[in-house]
Amino acid sequence: MTRTDTPPAWDERTQLTTFLDYARDTARAKCEDVSAENARKAPLPGSPLMTVSGLINHLRWVEYFWFQVVFLGEEDEGPWTDEDPDREMRIAVDFPLPDLLEEYAEQAARYRELVAAHDLDTKAKRTNSSGRRVDLRWILLHLTEETARHNGHLDILRELVDGTTGV
Repeated sequence: MTRTDTPPAWDERTQLTTFLDYARDTARAKCEDVSAENARKAPLPGSPLMTVSGLINHLRWVEYFWFQVVFLGEEDEGPWTDEDPDREMRIAVDFPLPDLLEEYAEQAARYRELVAAHDLDTKAKRTNSSGRRVDLRWILLHLTEETARHNGHLDILRELVDGTTGV
């Protein structure tokens, strides 16, 4: 997998989407060659849901929430519930990591098309937690931040479960 954070053009949209794709590609790269057993390990005693599989599934569902539920205004059909708000991380260990990664990549391709079809100033149909209707630009920035932050978690998990560093 070739990763680059250098956009092919310098317009705002290309820069924003390049950085989100770079963060997504980095998350996937951090999962290369992780065993099925290690993908399900939760090595941090205070974070029993923090697994490689859980983080990838979380990233997938976070993008779903922001693009489909908030931006497009669709009904929320995510796996979470009021009783189990982190369910996407809990259930991830029931699925093979390659399947989660494939779903994440396929979804990213669909969202690239969605982003290409809308102006960056387009407001979301729903409000965020502070009651504001954010625009597509903000969603791209937020998802880049979210993915990059969890890439740091993936770094820690990989080192703890199998000693891999530097991905």
